[in-house]
Amino acid sequence: MKCRHCSEELELTLIDLGDAPPSNAYLTELTLRVPEKWFPLRVLVCTECWLVQTEDYAGIEELFDSEYAYFSSFSTTWLQHAERYVDEMIKRFELNTSSNVVEVAANDGYLLQFVKAKGIPCLGIEPTASTAEAACKKGITIIREFFGPQLAKRLVAQCNGADLMVANNVLAHVPDINSFVQGFTQLLKPHGVATFEFPHLMHLVEQTQFDTIYHEHFSYLSLTTVERIFDFNGLQIFDVEEISTHGGSLRVFAQRKDNDKHNITTKVEMMLVRESSVGMKTKKYYTEFQKRADVIKHDLIKFLTKSKRQGKSVVAYGAAAKGNTLLNYAGVGSDLLPFVVDRNPAKQGKFLPGTHIPIVDEEYLHIEHPDYVVILPWNLKAEITEQLDYIRKWSGKFVTFVPVLCVD
Repeated sequence: MKCRHCSEELELTLIDLGDAPPSNAYLTELTLRVPEKWFPLRVLVCTECWLVQTEDYAGIEELFDSEYAYFSSFSTTWLQHAERYVDEMIKRFELNTSSNVVEVAANDGYLLQFVKAKGIPCLGIEPTASTAEAACKKGITIIREFFGPQLAKRLVAQCNGADLMVANNVLAHVPDINSFVQGFTQLLKPHGVATFEFPHLMHLVEQTQFDTIYHEHFSYLSLTTVERIFDFNGLQIFDVEEISTHGGSLRVFAQRKDNDKHNITTKVEMMLVRESSVGMKTKKYYTEFQKRADVIKHDLIKFLTKSKRQGKSVVAYGAAAKGNTLLNYAGVGSDLLPFVVDRNPAKQGKFLPGTHIPIVDEEYLHIEHPDYVVILPWNLKAEITEQLDYIRKWSGKFVTFVPVLCVD
């Protein structure tokens, strides 16, 4: 396989997670009866541009279909994050009712609803029908297509370009990353700004966040690599911020290379130096990742089997993609985890891909009084433990496994 950015031959492996179904391909009673699609889940490292990427197997249309069930608005933490972002961008870039905001991967309108509430014209691009429909119900204009240069050209003709483009947790989801970034260069107004948020590869490696690896994530990104990709496709990074979302992310600010309105901050060079100093441009940095992931896998199996022998009940919370990666790699099924609770009605009544563990509503916790609740979306641990604090009334405890086993 060749690198998706620079076309260099890929030889260095970060991790091999065996075979797994797409992490958001939740099953119904009907689809449980038919064969499930599984694909190899192997991640490679380009030693030329240092883009970390999944091996090619599953196509984008298979991963983001009409039944895609990830709805951003079911996390209050994420909604608060989105609202703060909108307020900050309006102030920093002086957006007003004459501005035009475009979000790529608008999901269910979790962010653009706050832009719309300020009276600022906005447009969302969201190819998955289920989430696009939810955004439309909020009064947000949605284009149901995958984003790229062709769509960007059409939009420029219609709206004269964007003052602000938003791309939260989507840069990793595109197979043709060069074409995707080119679309931003084309759609931005001459002095427009684009912001990109994505989980930071440095945190993924150093905290062994291997469960954030799944087929829908084609790339795992550092600032070093993103700067190179952006420069190649006509964008210049002028600022970067570290944010806490998804276990540690970067928010990157970019402008067209022919735009000199925003000076490059010292934070850009500081982050590039930091990534280099920890070894992110060396093979050694990536070679121990598989072993550390296997320790987490074995700790999970040991905990679940020991609890069962002791007569302790264990259930899970959060039918998240990262949980599906963890459970499928460990080979955990409903014999060890009888159900997983999720607030999203679109997931309730369905089954996790691969493991076929049933997804139920929160009422099951009140009925079953489990001894342990495994929090699969560990990045939302603070929100979830506060929401489910009542399990402590029957001495229930919370458990996470990444980066290490923690029983609270």
